[in-house]
Formats: sequence, structure tokens, C-alpha cells
Amino acid sequence: MVQSTSDTSVDFVLEQIQTMVASEGGTLGHLVLDGSSLKVEYIPGVNEECPECVPTHEMVRQFLTASIGIHAPYVTAIEVSSHPEPD
Repeated sequence: MVQSTSDTSVDFVLEQIQTMVASEGGTLGHLVLDGSSLKVEYIPGVNEECPECVPTHEMVRQFLTASIGIHAPYVTAIEVSSHPEPD
């Protein structure tokens, strides 16, 4: 289960993306929602039979940007990293 924020619309999107990346063994880790900025750690899974099936960081950022644009358009800056940012 992905970490929750104080925003139910953002949480909805994060849960959907978590479900998608989990299908290939990935996970969304540490996240920070600060006003209109969302930072998410993405840890890709491994699929030896279909490596191209595992979403890249850029793909996850694109999915988040599209979904956030629909469900939480007030979040305008989205960053997907490999490692959590210090608080």
C-alpha cells in the first residue's frame, strides 16, 4: 500500500499507479505533497521475461501527470525519483 497524503484525490491517483507498477513488481515509496508539488520515489520491479513491460521512471511520471491533471489539477509539479528526497 502506498503512503497516504492529506489529499484524497492525490491518494486515489497514487493507489491506481501503485496497482499498475505492482503488476511488474514495482512500488511507489517515499512521497511528499507540498502545496502544488508532488515528489514520489519509484522503485521499478523486475520482469526477466519482459523487461520492456516494467515502467520506466519517465513513464510513471507521465502516468502521474496525466492522472493528476484530471483528478487533482492544482498539483502542477511532479517529480519521480529513484531515491527519497530528504525532508
